[in-house]
Amino acid sequence: MVGNFLIIDDSAAERHLLRSLLQDLGHDVDVCESTEGALDKIVQGNYKAVFLDVVMPDLDGYKFLRKIRSTPETANQYVIFSSTKRTKLEMDYGIKKAGADDYLPKPVSREALVEALDKVK
Repeated sequence: MVGNFLIIDDSAAERHLLRSLLQDLGHDVDVCESTEGALDKIVQGNYKAVFLDVVMPDLDGYKFLRKIRSTPETANQYVIFSSTKRTKLEMDYGIKKAGADDYLPKPVSREALVEALDKVK
């Protein structure tokens, strides 16, 4: 299941790690340093999934996910939160309340990434 993925994360190190892991698995990857312009990329990109950081300086992942879900062209986009927030409460909130499809704690390991990718439709 080779696919095209988008990473939205303000951390260069986290973008690099996740991008490298995805590319090693044979996937195509686009990246954004912030949410600015990311909605347009999602509309045009035909991504299997979007990896979205929760804590970002411009628009946090929770608010940006609401924009994704409220835009008809992107409402069904598969979104995986990727964050250093890793308690069960925070992860449950990200999925159940905020509406993410999955949650991947940082730092991302290859095993956790493969497990998350297995869930992507």
